[in-house]
Amino acid sequence: MLFAREAFETLGETLVVPDRKISREHLLDADVLVIRSKTKVDKELLADTKVGFVGTATAGFDHMDTRWLDRAHIAWCAAPGCNANSVAEYVTAAVCRIAHTRGLDLEKLAIGVVGVGQVGSRVVKKAEVLGMRVLQNDPPLEIATRNPVFVSLDRVLEEADVLTFHVPLTREGRFPTWHMCDCHFFEHVRPGCMFINAARGEIVDTDSLLYALDRHAVGDAVLDTWENEPFISPELLDKVHIATPHIAGYSFEGRLNGTVAVYNEVCHFFEVEPAWKPDENEFPLPTSITCDARGRAYETVLCEIISAAYDIAKDDTALRQAAAMAPDARGTHFDALRRSYSARREFAAVKVDLRHAGEHLLAKVRGLGFQVRASG
Repeated sequence: MLFAREAFETLGETLVVPDRKISREHLLDADVLVIRSKTKVDKELLADTKVGFVGTATAGFDHMDTRWLDRAHIAWCAAPGCNANSVAEYVTAAVCRIAHTRGLDLEKLAIGVVGVGQVGSRVVKKAEVLGMRVLQNDPPLEIATRNPVFVSLDRVLEEADVLTFHVPLTREGRFPTWHMCDCHFFEHVRPGCMFINAARGEIVDTDSLLYALDRHAVGDAVLDTWENEPFISPELLDKVHIATPHIAGYSFEGRLNGTVAVYNEVCHFFEVEPAWKPDENEFPLPTSITCDARGRAYETVLCEIISAAYDIAKDDTALRQAAAMAPDARGTHFDALRRSYSARREFAAVKVDLRHAGEHLLAKVRGLGFQVRASG
């Protein structure tokens, strides 16, 4: 967790332990447990400890048995929306890279956004900036809001050239998402579509996606989340177009937001004033980009700017080194990539000196959040 020691040492003695190695013995005398998504929190971990509060610096909390926490009268919190913009920028980078590689015109593509909460709503806005036709599907939100903007999943599958998922992992209720992308699902997608999962790995049945890729029902797949992390399928790794180790939400800002949110909730729980604020002098320097658009297609320039801000291909290359490894080594490699992930600043921190650009391109670059200085 970014800046965990700096933040929580203002409240008391702080022990920092690698996430998958946190054990009950570490918690016997602990008052608070703060984690990210790789630590499973349940009765086995916390029973008969002093822990009275658990906070996860992540938007999702399916790694916590919240029902047991509630029964045990242990307070808990997550950090909804903390990395939403980071994930939306990841999707933007993936879509633009594949479209550029395939020679596709984004303004002629339809994107289906399944799950339109904190992340999905931001994906919608960025897709609209790119000029894509957007199809939104979110049955629980549609029922709650009765907003006519939402369409059926059947229509999304029929019309979308790009499918991207931003749903929580649920196994129960009216709209369970576990293995929602199964063989039946892939039978109904638009042939050759682009498929993106940066939500939870278990919403996709691995064998079904492999079959869909082999049958070309799915043309290009982008996976940031996988079944059985960190022991991901080498067969699937070999077949997807872009493969990354669950880092879509790992921008510097996304990770910082998670720490700040949990720290403030812990302070509130103990009724103390927050004493820590992030020191901007410790922030990684943002990227500065200079780009000349004279005589160049706007799609090419846009892809160049996005790639300079976030080189998604670098993350893909790093994960593919696991393909030839033994399962245990592959899992260790996956975790190591997340643990040592280099600081990635979000678009809003990136300055772009854009020369000889028309208003069409300038509007898109600004709309994606970049700081733009137009010249020439």
